[in-house]
Amino acid sequence: MLIYIGADHRGFNLKESVKDYLKSSGYEVIDVGSPQLVEGDDYPDVAALAARKVSMDPSGCRAVLVCGSGVGVDIVANKFPHVRSVLGFNADQVMASRNDDDTNVLCLAADYIEDEDAKRLVAAWMPASFSGEDRHRRRLKKIDDIETRNKMM
Repeated sequence: MLIYIGADHRGFNLKESVKDYLKSSGYEVIDVGSPQLVEGDDYPDVAALAARKVSMDPSGCRAVLVCGSGVGVDIVANKFPHVRSVLGFNADQVMASRNDDDTNVLCLAADYIEDEDAKRLVAAWMPASFSGEDRHRRRLKKIDDIETRNKMM
């Protein structure tokens, strides 16, 4: 599976650690930025690049995004159609996000989690799958309907 990864300056070091972990776990990883630490860069730019890619192929790829709080990249990612982003803080939560909500973007908070914790979140989230249960499909359909209605406003 193809994984896009990106971070702003506050998330850069954690992104590099997670990127190495994903590659060593056998995933194809495309780093959408930045390739080096750029102080003062803006998280919306990087998050939009990755989220746009996931939006174009929501079941064929995923993304991991990192900023200081994780909130900024999560907000940006969720602005794109067919992107369901989760701000992850524990393994059970991110696994449930895949099982129930079919999330395809994982956001991490570099200021609040350590490298090993981030790797545990990624290790739990990546292999987890969507249950496909009727109740979950129904709820995702409602989210799609909300997106469609909001485009018409």
